[in-house]
Amino acid sequence: MVKSRRVQVLLILVVLSFLLIHFLPCSNNAHMEEKPSPVHILILSSWRSGSSFTGQIFSQHPSVFYLMEPAWHVWVTMYQNGAKVLHMAVRDLVRSVFLCDMSVFDAYMSSQKKKSDLFQWETSRALCSPPACDSFSRSDIITAGNCKTICGKYPFSKVEEACKTYSHVAIKEVRFFDLKVLYPLLTDPSLNLKIIHLVRDPRAVFRSRENTMADLKRDSNIIVGSQKTKGEMGPYNTMQVICKSHVEIYKAGSQAAPSFLKDRYLLVRYEDIVRDPLARAAQMYRFAELHFTPELQKWVHNITHGKGHGAQAFDIGSRDALRVSQAWRKTLPFKKIEKVQNVCKDAMDLLGYRLVQSEEEQKNMSLDLLSAQNSS
Repeated sequence: MVKSRRVQVLLILVVLSFLLIHFLPCSNNAHMEEKPSPVHILILSSWRSGSSFTGQIFSQHPSVFYLMEPAWHVWVTMYQNGAKVLHMAVRDLVRSVFLCDMSVFDAYMSSQKKKSDLFQWETSRALCSPPACDSFSRSDIITAGNCKTICGKYPFSKVEEACKTYSHVAIKEVRFFDLKVLYPLLTDPSLNLKIIHLVRDPRAVFRSRENTMADLKRDSNIIVGSQKTKGEMGPYNTMQVICKSHVEIYKAGSQAAPSFLKDRYLLVRYEDIVRDPLARAAQMYRFAELHFTPELQKWVHNITHGKGHGAQAFDIGSRDALRVSQAWRKTLPFKKIEKVQNVCKDAMDLLGYRLVQSEEEQKNMSLDLLSAQNSS
């Protein structure tokens, strides 16, 4: 009788051991497989190209942790160097941010840093909602003004803590001029990087840069050197480098692109976004593996169909986005248009922007624009 019970106990232990060995690891693996790898999105653009607005399309999504131009800290700290020299430092910083390792900012910020020391932190909905700030819900549409007023007094550690809770990490950056610099990130097995290359009509960019010349002076010096930013041709020298970089990036991303770039590069024109915001936002969300919620659809429509004129250069408020995007046609003198077209001809040809051949043509284009606006 005692022997029989011992045999039963041994059989039970054997069965339990079998279950633990063969099924517990499987269930753990299944649990690990259920959590998808984070998706990393780089919005690659240049200054005054609508990139801040495009960044907001991602920032306001409840699944996205977003930072606007984190490489600003690199350029401010190492401004004596040129853009090519700074490429590697910028790339290393971007990689660390994608992996939610915010210790990379230790090299560019004081040891007593707070969340509010991060450049344009208030444009990140993720830094304005839990766990980075308890005043809003993660599903809220949050303006930068409201966030800055309420959410500034939180420790810098909240940036990394928040980042690790999202399925998507998005960065908007204007400080890359060569796609090949990003190849190590595209082949890095720890990253799942997708690149949205945002471009805008160079004439519109030039006009917008004129309105913000003082704010962009340091960046222009880094791009072309302080000597080439001086004089009448200074602004055109900067535009020439920017336009050339867009051409090279586009060619590297779409023409004879390496295999690791397949389905990971998307060219988007800002003019196409403002003409059909919902369709283009949906396209970018599909590319980034994000769901376009009804709340976001409503927000995208409202922010692009307002009555604002974009008077505040760095403000991301509701405006008549299509009208603002075409304002250069009325306000930029034809002589300047000619010069921009001359230094940016290759970019305009490749990206599908039609040249203006005469003052008369510009005048007619402006009249057509006015007529369309008055009838709408």
